[in-house]
Amino acid sequence: MVSLKERLINILINNKLITQEQLDKAIAAQREKGGRLSEILVNMGFIKEDDLISALSVGLGLPLIDLKRFKIDLAVARMIPVEVARYYQIIPVSQMGKTITVVMADPLNIFAIDHVSSLTGYKINPIIANSQDILQAIELVYPDTTKGAIEKLVKEMTTTSLELIKEEKEILPSDQELSRVAREAPVVKITEMLLKKGVEKRASDILIEPQEKKVRVRLRIDGVLQEEEIIPKNMHAAIVSRIKVISDLNIAEHRLPQDGRFKVKIQNKEVDFRVSVLPSSLGEKVALRILDKSQAVLDIEKLGFSIDAVSKLKKVAKLPHGMILVCGPTGSGKTTTLYAILKFVDSPQKNIVTVEDPVEYQLEGINQVSVRPEIGLTFASALRSILRQDPNIIMIGEIRDFETVDIAIKSALTGHLVLSTLHTTTSAGAIARLINMGVEPYLLNASLICVVAQRLVRKICPYCKEEYPIKKEIIETLKLDPGSIKKFVFFRGRGCRSCFNLGYSGRLGLAEILLLTPRVRELILNRAQEYAIKQQARKEGMKTLREEGMALVLQGETTIEEVLRVTTADE
Repeated sequence: MVSLKERLINILINNKLITQEQLDKAIAAQREKGGRLSEILVNMGFIKEDDLISALSVGLGLPLIDLKRFKIDLAVARMIPVEVARYYQIIPVSQMGKTITVVMADPLNIFAIDHVSSLTGYKINPIIANSQDILQAIELVYPDTTKGAIEKLVKEMTTTSLELIKEEKEILPSDQELSRVAREAPVVKITEMLLKKGVEKRASDILIEPQEKKVRVRLRIDGVLQEEEIIPKNMHAAIVSRIKVISDLNIAEHRLPQDGRFKVKIQNKEVDFRVSVLPSSLGEKVALRILDKSQAVLDIEKLGFSIDAVSKLKKVAKLPHGMILVCGPTGSGKTTTLYAILKFVDSPQKNIVTVEDPVEYQLEGINQVSVRPEIGLTFASALRSILRQDPNIIMIGEIRDFETVDIAIKSALTGHLVLSTLHTTTSAGAIARLINMGVEPYLLNASLICVVAQRLVRKICPYCKEEYPIKKEIIETLKLDPGSIKKFVFFRGRGCRSCFNLGYSGRLGLAEILLLTPRVRELILNRAQEYAIKQQARKEGMKTLREEGMALVLQGETTIEEVLRVTTADE
């Protein structure tokens, strides 16, 4: 049986509309990025859409119509939701008995035909039209989906207890019109609703993203993005302006990125928001980082690390000098771990100074400096000044260049305890990265005492937790010892109201702790490869991220899917 893809290829090749070379390039692009072959051919400029449609019409024996001159039956068109019509680029135009005629840009899309058939209960008779004409017809035929959406959102909102803590900046006369729109009740209420929902769902970020015909709002809950609201496109500029107003940003600037912050009171607690506005081709994208102190866990015992990992961290944190590095990708909890270590070692007898970009949480009793590169206050320049402040412990938000790591190492060598983060995926990889940055191995051996690689996994919701059997073959594939497992069962969350039907609630930390033992130092001095350092560390008792994750799976704390999502297999 000839596939749909083969039918398309035969039509185009037989009619000499494309060459074999062009077809091979399009197929390679499809394998790499996905998508419809017909759309890829048009986008790559190998064939005009009108020529493609004409060829399909002749090759498949389907009529080709001009939608601009065709009278569409509105009742039939509205038998399918506007979202389905836009997604598949289709529009039903007429009905005869138990058959509906559907205009399609891609008549080979059997998924679209099956979907419409199941939605309506009718047989589908496909005909062909230009995709641009179909999209224009959809906009004309379907009622304005944004009409009344604002009023509906405002009407459905409960009375919010959100209160802006700091005063708003005075707006210049030239910005008065934009400022007035940003202060109107619907805009204020919708913005407050988004902020409140983010806090209520314990999200770490709110993303407001403009798209061609709508504004998408997503929340990052326990490290995973969840789509929440669809806001009318005509509300986008006003919502962005409202956020700029409360963040003391320039509402008249739309071409350059801007960063700011604000603080609000929600449900009798103060919540900090860090704001990043980024211009895109479709408008300004806003990312709001939620810094909820009530949700922050700054206790080294409550980060979710294993007892062994916590014991090792406490031991190295009490050392008088040296450098401790925490590495991992963005959002893996590195800064939180450093804060927890600082809280653990903090005492009136110690002078602790941090330099961060920016300061995430204000820690009582600890001196925190926020870098400002635009005025010359970089990590390196701040560190030079900090060393004159007689600190016992220095925390550097991130090591980004040789200059910063050079000062950090010299600080560790001269009697300071230095804590910092580094963007690498494994603990052994951090050593290779530092050497590549230009650090001499003998300096690493003299200063570095510990490297922690970290990840966060979502915790199974305790209210809908259930067990399920696991096959012995899967146990063996995961390289687990069947003899150490009492019951061949794993756990998962079913999804309930408490966890917003996600099956997860909260997160736990995984820590791979590499201690610089004499044998590991010897390997570093000889510039050994990353795998050799990791191998030696495992011989001396280091648990890898995958091993730590599997331990949590067996304890019923997280799922196998979560561990496989954030960790890589051990060699």
